[in-house]
Amino acid sequence: MIGIIFASLLLGMFSGVLAGLFGIGGGMVIVPVLVFLFTAQGLPADLVMIMAIATSLATIILTASSSVLAHHRLGSVLWDKVFRLAPGMMLGAILGAVVAHQLHAGVLRTIFIVFLLYVGTQMALETKFKAGEANYSKLIDFLVAGAIGLISSLVGIGGGTLTVPFLVHCRYPMRNAVAIASACCLPIAVASSLSYMVLGLNTPNLPAWSYGYVYVPSFFGVSLGSIFTAPIGANLAHKLPSQQLKRYFSVLIFILAIKLMWY
Repeated sequence: MIGIIFASLLLGMFSGVLAGLFGIGGGMVIVPVLVFLFTAQGLPADLVMIMAIATSLATIILTASSSVLAHHRLGSVLWDKVFRLAPGMMLGAILGAVVAHQLHAGVLRTIFIVFLLYVGTQMALETKFKAGEANYSKLIDFLVAGAIGLISSLVGIGGGTLTVPFLVHCRYPMRNAVAIASACCLPIAVASSLSYMVLGLNTPNLPAWSYGYVYVPSFFGVSLGSIFTAPIGANLAHKLPSQQLKRYFSVLIFILAIKLMWY
């Protein structure tokens, strides 16, 4: 127990630095590393992937709360847009958890690997979001938000990598797009993690100290670690060559994806 908590704490510290450095959530690193840790702990093979995803989403609740507060103090969060997107994201997140609950562990892992490869490619190519001139209706916003929530819930992320490009396309400045996306991570994380908890309550062979599909020791370890190190990453972002580091990080993502393929 102490070993998994310590390992999760280190993982949280690392993911927190990455989140602050690159402005992305740590789920892309947290999920695969938790898969390796849970497997080493001897957790049932058919539960490892979904528990890693659920636990990752639960940790986002604390980290997103801290991030939203910081953006709000800077006046960057446009709350009317957050409230417009939140219902669709929450509904999509709940649906994503229900879908994941029904999927075979191998299929769920494949979905995550494909997403890793997509994000890794975007970072390697240094894809930049182009400002658009779209001004969508409430229905389109709801549908897009639902899709973002569903995908985020399926792969265990807060959704910033999907929300920011959409907001930039909708003519929001990058500063506001990042702040709005950070605020939107919270409803996604709350809705999806609570869904994973409820859906997993009666699942047989769950390990001790798990609440549904959320593994509590790793939740606390990752959450505590990331909260303390995210500001460090943010400070390093102003001192290090972030574009070059993004390429190195993309290599790490590709390595994690390849390792998951044969794990």
